[in-house]
Amino acid sequence: MEFRTLAPEHDAALAALIRRCLKAHGLDIPGTVYFDEGLDRLSEYYSAEPERRAYFVLMDGERLVGGIGLAECPMFENCAELQKLYLDEDVRGTGLGYRLIERVEDAARALGYRRMYLETHTNLQAAMHIYERSGYVRIDKPEAVVHATMNRFYLKAL
Repeated sequence: MEFRTLAPEHDAALAALIRRCLKAHGLDIPGTVYFDEGLDRLSEYYSAEPERRAYFVLMDGERLVGGIGLAECPMFENCAELQKLYLDEDVRGTGLGYRLIERVEDAARALGYRRMYLETHTNLQAAMHIYERSGYVRIDKPEAVVHATMNRFYLKAL
């Protein structure tokens, strides 16, 4: 397994992975990233401001099996939002989710962020377990939440 920075050649496989994961958990509904306009071109978004954003894919040879990103979170001072942590079904339960989180937190620190925020949904029980075991603390829903369907919110000091 190898981490790579998201590039245009990864866009289609990443969008397919995200949609597959959301559909499997009943979250292929409005108000989730499933319908985000830029989902098929995530490399454009993350490369547009490399001093504030990053996205990493996890590759098994040439097959994309996971990904995780971060972008500035203006709701909190010196904070990045952990975004779009997804793993292919056949590699879940192997500890790779923790490795992805470590990778994105290291990148956040390197960009000068001191906190990480994330939002998720109660349908994603495994994700909530990983977040909590990684030190994320549940908080009340911030007023400025974009994905209205998300119903769990977390914050972590880096």
